[in-house]
Order: sequence, then structure tokens, then C-alpha cells
Amino acid sequence: MLTLAGGHAARAEVDLQGKAVQGGLLFGQAPAGSQVRLDDEELMVSETGRFLIGFSRDETDSRQLLVTLPSGRTWSRDLTPERREFAVQHIDGLPSEQVTPPPEVLRRIREEAALARRVRERRDARADWSGGFVWPVYGRITGVYGSQRILNGQPRAPHWGLDIAAPTGTLVRAPAAGVVTLTHPDMYFSGGTLFIDHGHGLISAFLHLSEILVETGQHVEQGEDIARVGATGRATGPHLDWRISLGDTRIDPELLVPPQPEQ
Repeated sequence: MLTLAGGHAARAEVDLQGKAVQGGLLFGQAPAGSQVRLDDEELMVSETGRFLIGFSRDETDSRQLLVTLPSGRTWSRDLTPERREFAVQHIDGLPSEQVTPPPEVLRRIREEAALARRVRERRDARADWSGGFVWPVYGRITGVYGSQRILNGQPRAPHWGLDIAAPTGTLVRAPAAGVVTLTHPDMYFSGGTLFIDHGHGLISAFLHLSEILVETGQHVEQGEDIARVGATGRATGPHLDWRISLGDTRIDPELLVPPQPEQ
């Protein structure tokens, strides 16, 4: 608990849960009616004073968090993300057109990327994320956030998700409550794709699905069945690729959940 010093009865508190680390997410709580800024950016604050701070994979600079309380007093803290070392992952055996797409599918790829970007631009003050996160499926971890991908021997962008191996058809459950904002049966790279917006621009994406069980606009609760694991799109076997983003910042999902139970 991070506490602002002040008068006894009028004492106000600012609470930050989580870890300031590359790929990490901080969950903030300030008194209702507070304003929150991170450097020059004004952050979205819910009616109850909740807010989020995300750190990108390569972020190293210190940033100042400034909370202006309803009384006009201020509280601040410098946040410097802890550095991490990221793995290098080699994936071979992919069809050549999925590593270097042929010209005739480039338009499709651009259109699908634009659709995903538009969905990620949504912002509302729901704080469905405040209930925390659970694993959407249990299984062996086959790919981790931030790893440098070498596809068929060719370096590519880092992997932004958490790959969890599970048999095709395994039920996927919502890791946190939210609103379904995108369902697509067959994107070029990600195959069956589902987005759930948890509020404040925090979005979970679920890729390579064999079946989607919810509809766009539907509100889902934590633990609700939303899809089934598959191997659609660019995949070498059945697994769930779970990704989280806060606006344009990619977050490591594994930092938000407890260890998996013993199998």
C-alpha cells in the first residue's frame, strides 16, 4: 500500500498493485474523483478511482505518476520498470506462405490488422479487470511473451502472447469479465480470433481457435466458456495464444495469473 501523508481523518490513500516490470501491469486505486497523470498523459479513472498503468517490452525510462486528489492535494511517485531477459524461440516447419505471405494475400492481412487496431481504440470506464485474472485454459507453456521468434530460420517480431498447449476442442474460459468486441472465424495469421474488452482499453485476444461460443457485444463473466482451442491460422499444433494489450502497450498475460495447479 502506498499512502499519501496528510491529516488524520482526511488522510487519503493511493494503492498500486502489481509489479513495475517490462511487460507488466499496475492496478491503481485512488480516492473517487481523483485525476491521474503519467508524465504528460492523463489516464482514464473509473468512478471508484481505479486506473491502469502498463509497461512495454522494451521500456526502460522512469515515468512520473501524479495523482491529484479531490481536495487538490497531490501524490506522486517515479516508476521505473525492472528489466527482463527474453528468450529466443525457433519455430520450424511452417508453410512458407505463412512466414513470407504471397502478394495476393497482403491486402487481406492489412484489412485484418486494421480491424484489430480499430477494436483496440475503444475506451470506456468499465473496470471489469478489477476482479483479477484466471487462466483461460491449463496446459504446457510452449511460447512466452517477448521472445524473439525465428520462423523457418528467419528473424521476425517478438511474440506478444502466451502459448498454452491443449487438445483441439478444449474449452477456453474468460480470464476476466468484459465485453466481446471482435469475433472472426479465420484471420490469416491468427485463425479463429476473439477479443474481450475488460475496460480502460485493456483487451484479451484469443487466437487459433477452432470454435467461438460468444457473439460481438455480449458481456461475459470471469470463468464463462467463450471458445474452443484449435490450430487455425499460423500454428503448428493445437494451442491457445492468449494476448493482452493496454492501448498500444503489449502486456505479459503470465504476470497477471497465479501459477498453474499441479497437473
